[in-house]
Amino acid sequence: MATEGYCVKCKAKREIQNEKEVPMKGKGGKTRRALTGTCPKCGTKMFRILGAKK
Repeated sequence: MATEGYCVKCKAKREIQNEKEVPMKGKGGKTRRALTGTCPKCGTKMFRILGAKK
């Protein structure tokens, strides 16, 4: 997928490595989509919230 996310440790936008889509709790008991993975430079865990599926 090669999705871009924000690394809090590097304080820069980078491509997420080993990304995996995970469900996340949302308002009203609904689930939201999110991506999780690691930063290619420092190895810190990265997270990105995605929009609803259409």
